Amino acid sequence: MNKPVSLAINAPLLQWRAYFEMTKPKVVALMLLTVLVGMCLAVPGKLPLATIVYGLVGIAMMAGAAAAFNHLIDRRIDGLMSRTDNRPLPQGKVSIPRAIMFSVSLSVLGFVLLYAQVNPLTAWLTFASLIGYAVIYTAYLKRATPQNIVVGGLAGAMPPLLGWTAVTGEFHGNALLLVIIIFTWTPPHFWALAIHRRNEYAKVDVPMLPVTHGIEFTKTCIFLYTLLLAIACLLPVLVGMSGPIYLICSTLLSGMFIYKAWELKFKDKPGLAMGLFRFSIYQLMLLFAALLIDHYVWTG
Repeated sequence: MNKPVSLAINAPLLQWRAYFEMTKPKVVALMLLTVLVGMCLAVPGKLPLATIVYGLVGIAMMAGAAAAFNHLIDRRIDGLMSRTDNRPLPQGKVSIPRAIMFSVSLSVLGFVLLYAQVNPLTAWLTFASLIGYAVIYTAYLKRATPQNIVVGGLAGAMPPLLGWTAVTGEFHGNALLLVIIIFTWTPPHFWALAIHRRNEYAKVDVPMLPVTHGIEFTKTCIFLYTLLLAIACLLPVLVGMSGPIYLICSTLLSGMFIYKAWELKFKDKPGLAMGLFRFSIYQLMLLFAALLIDHYVWTG
């Protein structure tokens, strides 16, 4: 007798979990860390609490909306790939009309919140990032060129700039240095996953670099990009934005990334590509945490 009641109670909860999953919460959480670092590095003193709260919430909402649009546009190929076949839309947990309504509502609410409570510049830049990821990358570049993640990665690299403009209301060259770091980090991060999932991307006709140019060429590109990333990570030190704490952490993290990419290229074995992919996530988290610590401990 209790089973139908239990199912009725759990059904709304399960549906909300499906909507929450569509926002890619883990990806958004990492992105918000870089937003927060951008906010903190923008000013020498304390941050206004209202700007932090409204900025993070508004940007999170629009980033979640972009992820939900990604689920909508990719629902066919998601259902054909083992990595994504359990997502809400391929599983029928959320209908297409409701997914569209959810995505649009979340993006509108996020934009209004940023425009009204933060500043128009941040609202429009966040909207441009949403269009860049959901439309330009997901709907076009992803299926058009093996350089999809390089060109489309700019949208994903914008969060530190969004954090900076949320606090200051203006562009600054130092914020763009943080964008360059994430922009350079994105290809080796994603190509490592693409190597691991090469056969699945080939099956759904998505021209990822390992599919079009082969795994060995992709390994070379990953290694070269880690060298480029190491240089990009030094830029905050070269312009005086960060000090020795960040320099030491950045050098260690870059060295580990380069070694793992070298190992993937010259001493590959099963699991190394996914190991590099996972390491790259922690590398970015620790790198931006080092920026934050250095800002408050060293530069005051």
